[in-house]
Amino acid sequence: MINSQESVDHSKKNDYRTIEQTMEKLSGGTRRLAAQLTTSASFESLWNVLTDYDRLNLYIPNLLSSKKIYQKDNNVHLKQIGAQDFLGMKFSAEVTIDLFEEKKLGLLKFNLIKGDFRKFEGSWKIQKIKDTSKNSLIYDLTVQGCQWMPIGMIEKRLKKDLSENLIAVDRQAKSSIN
Repeated sequence: MINSQESVDHSKKNDYRTIEQTMEKLSGGTRRLAAQLTTSASFESLWNVLTDYDRLNLYIPNLLSSKKIYQKDNNVHLKQIGAQDFLGMKFSAEVTIDLFEEKKLGLLKFNLIKGDFRKFEGSWKIQKIKDTSKNSLIYDLTVQGCQWMPIGMIEKRLKKDLSENLIAVDRQAKSSIN
């Protein structure tokens, strides 16, 4: 990834990972965040976890529900509800997203159909790391909250969530092999 602003070593958990993150401030309170994790999990196991849409909430932190509401070929619509605790107050957001699967490219691209954000779009990408048995798992998100959402709090929380989501997908992909 280009211009990585943070790199986190999770080797204390006996499972070496490197997470790199970038965050870009765009106009109108829009933020583009990207996070990348290096993993020994196989392409197939990562893909299976990411496309297990009705069960994503079982292992992705702060995702209360995820339900596939439409599928035709490689086009899927999902309804998802996430929740956060901000200073003791419960905050939840709902989105319905249009998702396009491109398995040969290891790519899941999504766009907001409707929901509690003005913009919510991005992708998950699995890439083979050349000359190794490892893969990169990349999560890219562009988000713009509604007027009442304080962007500073959202930005800080999203940075934490992106890393947690990558780790959760990696952990699930590795456990599904066994």
